Amino acid sequence: MKILIVKLSSIGDVVHTLPTLAAIRRALPDAEISWAVEKSAAEILRGNVLIDHLIEIDTRSLRGGKIVGGILLNSRKQLKKLRVSDFDVALDFQGLLKSAAIAKFSKAKRRYGFSKQNLREPASRFLLNDTFAAEREIHIIRKNLTLAQKALHIPVPDSDFEFPIYTSETHRTEAEKIIEQAGENLAILNPAGGWTTKLWSAEKFGALADKLWEENNLISVITTAPNEIELAEKALRNSQSGKIIVAQPSLKGFYELAKRAKIYVGGDTAPTHLAVAAKTPLVGIFGPTEWWRNGSPNEADVCVERNDINCRVDCHRRICNNWICLDISVETVFQAVQKRLKLTADE
Repeated sequence: MKILIVKLSSIGDVVHTLPTLAAIRRALPDAEISWAVEKSAAEILRGNVLIDHLIEIDTRSLRGGKIVGGILLNSRKQLKKLRVSDFDVALDFQGLLKSAAIAKFSKAKRRYGFSKQNLREPASRFLLNDTFAAEREIHIIRKNLTLAQKALHIPVPDSDFEFPIYTSETHRTEAEKIIEQAGENLAILNPAGGWTTKLWSAEKFGALADKLWEENNLISVITTAPNEIELAEKALRNSQSGKIIVAQPSLKGFYELAKRAKIYVGGDTAPTHLAVAAKTPLVGIFGPTEWWRNGSPNEADVCVERNDINCRVDCHRRICNNWICLDISVETVFQAVQKRLKLTADE
């Protein structure tokens, strides 16, 4: 069987689909599996031995409302990439018009996706042969597994998810250099996030680093992408202890670093999902998005969120005039960290 997985972005969403890749490969070891992904999110999949063909696509030329026309007129090379195999099945895990269009133009014999109630762009279902419903309030990992289970008639896990991420010696060396600076007793703090409304105060991360040193003898590594260095510098300036360093590892370098950390603290962003994949003890700070959907499936991990507010909860707003959901004290987050560390010690 030749299977096409369509999960284009973002990096965190790609990570959330990795357990489905693992389940498909486990159930269908002889299948030929391809994955269509945006070039911007492809790094985490490169070198993955479970994938026979990684098809990197740039959909920027497809924007502006002309999804189908854009593909036909401007993306002949990308169409050629999509036709590397005579696909039997395409699975659209994205739920967008562009992802359904990619499944359509792959010429897969059968194209499956989610039913209307589970789609971000319901019109995309008309480009598919069949759709399947998932529970409304379900973690995205389990939602993706449900689609594979129903479309391919395979068993899928309910817990203990596999996250097949393949790294190299280069990535392990990258992590080791950071550990040489911080020592083995380290915490990872990530003040960044894709939306402004997802960000807990960078200054508070600096204060949290001080408490982690004073109470737990943990040196904090502030991790960000290069374009987020300002957040890291704010955290650094607001730490009094000096037991804090700044690092900007690659995605896979971060993954290797997270494997060695005693605790990770961050919001709903790609590094958090990579920390989950690395099985790092984790505290999530969530505001406009849902922990039950995007957070850690590990029951021992802890979420800090405000439910004592009168405005909409889990609103998914990227801009907000009443931004109070992340008005959370350093002490509250610190206590959540202490709770998670204790659970680790009791394991």
